[in-house]
Amino acid sequence: MPAVNDLPEVLETTEAERLATGYVFTEGPLWHPDGYWYFVDIRQNKLYRMTPGRAPELVRETAGGNGTTFDLQGHLILCEGTARRVVRIGSDGKLETLAARYKGGRFNRPNDVVCRSDGSLYFTDPDKRVPYTEREIPPPAGVDNLWDGAAVYRLMADGTISVLALCEYPNGLAFSPDERTLYVANTRSSKYIHAIELDAGGNMARRRIFADMNEGDLPGIPDGLKVDSQGRVFCTGPGGIWVFTPGGECVGIIRFPEQAVNFAFGGPDLRTLLCRAHTSVYALRVKVPGQPHPWYREKGMKGRG
Repeated sequence: MPAVNDLPEVLETTEAERLATGYVFTEGPLWHPDGYWYFVDIRQNKLYRMTPGRAPELVRETAGGNGTTFDLQGHLILCEGTARRVVRIGSDGKLETLAARYKGGRFNRPNDVVCRSDGSLYFTDPDKRVPYTEREIPPPAGVDNLWDGAAVYRLMADGTISVLALCEYPNGLAFSPDERTLYVANTRSSKYIHAIELDAGGNMARRRIFADMNEGDLPGIPDGLKVDSQGRVFCTGPGGIWVFTPGGECVGIIRFPEQAVNFAFGGPDLRTLLCRAHTSVYALRVKVPGQPHPWYREKGMKGRG
């Protein structure tokens, strides 16, 4: 039965359109200003490109490809969980490893990544799906076997890697429009969204819980997370995509025929919300455009409607 939504302040269309199906577990949606989407099928280790109105085409095989973004030059950045690294795919298709180790140890399973206007990349590295004996990053001094190792990392343009914040299970992440707040979805064991406030240099100044998503018994977890150009926070969760005001008040839940896993804003006006469910790809139209990637601005996409 179709999932019909009643969120007039958020949605222009209320029933999701299914654009493609037949996948195992889709993730990592990303709009390219040249008029197509990227997304991955994690379980099949494949990266796809989908032009509206056409069937998706295979771009390349991945090693557990998951979250995606662009750098400031428009190169595709991809988290590869199985390979335990963050990579860049050049315009010639060549793969370059950007981050694979911290303090001599391999990352656990890089999950999602975003780009800041200064060119630095922030990525999440949860550890609960990696056996304890295979977690390699050493703990801070004075911490022994209580160390879990899950964190949000910052990769500077010069290649320097640092820990931004330790988290229980960091997953999706997104910046506020002014880039002074980094929102991070916590997937397990408790469901909530962190708000990490950044100083002018992009380092953590303080942190707080932005939203608690533990209520109810519907399936779904905080995973994909995006911000629109008015600062509203969209995050997958129990029942669909939850929408919050910049102050943390829940506006409502956008529902789909399948459980929403991840999503992105796209289209020429950044008002198409492309949702990745387990087996299918869906689309809805929203009234307010998504927060544009820094590279989009260079391409003339303002994201302001």
